[in-house]
Amino acid sequence: MERFRNTRQPDWDWWGRLWPTPGETLREFGVSAGDSLVEIGSGDGYFTLPAARIVDPAPVYAVDVDDELLDALDRLAERQAIDNVVPIHGDARSLTDHVPERVDVGLIANTFHGIEDPSAFVEQVASALTDDGRFIVVNWRDLPREETIVAGERRGPPTALRLSPAETRTIVESASDLSLSRRIDVPPYHYALVFEHR
Repeated sequence: MERFRNTRQPDWDWWGRLWPTPGETLREFGVSAGDSLVEIGSGDGYFTLPAARIVDPAPVYAVDVDDELLDALDRLAERQAIDNVVPIHGDARSLTDHVPERVDVGLIANTFHGIEDPSAFVEQVASALTDDGRFIVVNWRDLPREETIVAGERRGPPTALRLSPAETRTIVESASDLSLSRRIDVPPYHYALVFEHR
């Protein structure tokens, strides 16, 4: 399998310009105390660490294909005395092989557009969720890349890879028994879709 496309990890200053309060953003998505969670494409933990604080003592499984980013996440979690993060090196297209239990929340931020076989991936996520679990997809809005400026630079995936909310919804609902329960605008350039089992 090829790696996800166009998923270079931005630094935290860059993230902070988009989402200065990631914990509040996660709460807006419906993440709450006691939720077990898997973050798919966790990187070095910009959302993983605040998620772990919110859901503690429930586990947060941080799945990524990049060992260096997972090592950085592990060091940050240790430094911040967060002990419910479980880094997992693995390809999320075989998610159920890597996550040891079904989880309440599956989260993917900024990488759904780059998955080579999104239908197979969505099937895996649906299988990894509890019966009342939620799948949260955070995507760049389908604007031309030249219109998504962060810190004075064009940011985000190429225009051709961007998915509208309707396209994302169709992919998820066509590949699984998940259906859209909520759409959330995430200024300045993103949206989030929350899916639940039908």
